[in-house]
Amino acid sequence: MCRNIKTLFNFEPPATEDEIRAASLQFVRKLSGFNSPSRLNQEAFDRAVEDVATAARVLIESLVTTADPRDREIEAERARARSANRFGAQPYRPLKEAS
Repeated sequence: MCRNIKTLFNFEPPATEDEIRAASLQFVRKLSGFNSPSRLNQEAFDRAVEDVATAARVLIESLVTTADPRDREIEAERARARSANRFGAQPYRPLKEAS
């Protein structure tokens, strides 16, 4: 689950609210052990996601760096290269059409 939490600091353009909320959701899922909570736990789960998102937003806005902002496309390409190195490159093969 936590592999989906991405670094959000020092990117140009900055992290969006959707990205912060998605990372917060993954974090709360990991902590709670719930992918989807029961109705009894839904309110607490949602409140935790909002609290974590608020804390993440405050953290990201408070951090300072002298490093140049990272480029999302370059970081995405590096992630694809790491994945290909780890799992091996899988050539694209279209599905055969049903006859």
